[in-house]
Amino acid sequence: MRIIVGITGASGAIYGLRLLERLRHPQGTEIHLVLTRSGEKTLFLETGRLAADVRKLADFWYPLEDIGCRLASGSYPTDGMVIAPCSIHTMSAIANGISSNLLVRAADVTLKEKRKLILLVRESPLHLGHLRNMTSLSEMGAIIAPPIPGFYNHPQTVMDIVDHSIDRVLDLIGIPDAQVRRWEGAEK
Repeated sequence: MRIIVGITGASGAIYGLRLLERLRHPQGTEIHLVLTRSGEKTLFLETGRLAADVRKLADFWYPLEDIGCRLASGSYPTDGMVIAPCSIHTMSAIANGISSNLLVRAADVTLKEKRKLILLVRESPLHLGHLRNMTSLSEMGAIIAPPIPGFYNHPQTVMDIVDHSIDRVLDLIGIPDAQVRRWEGAEK
């Protein structure tokens, strides 16, 4: 599979980092990374990781200004795109067709080509404008998947909570992963 991963400056950089780590395991997954400048800063502030380190987790990475690269064209086939975390700014730009950088353009292409676009929107509380943009995106075919933790698997660490959201993303994108912990039903 060929997956585009976008990382923006919203809090929750660990979600993008963990997604990249988990995507490296399945055989045949080709990872294309677009990292915003605010994403680089948040990644460092929250995880201590430099952009150069994170780029090594991808097979290909692209500068945000490279709107002429292959990800900006529908003729370049991909299997989907995940933006983790997705800032309200990026979500709003995608919802309104404002393709001012490669990340937003790649998301726009993903939508127009009817490919999976998954947005881990990180913001709370949401005002009516945010909700309307989410509705528009959902109507266009995007999957809005805020990283909301599940506690039925009794997480013991922050990474357990992060992995719960990443497990859901891998399911949504269609990449099987043996690490996924699933709800098996309530025991009597």
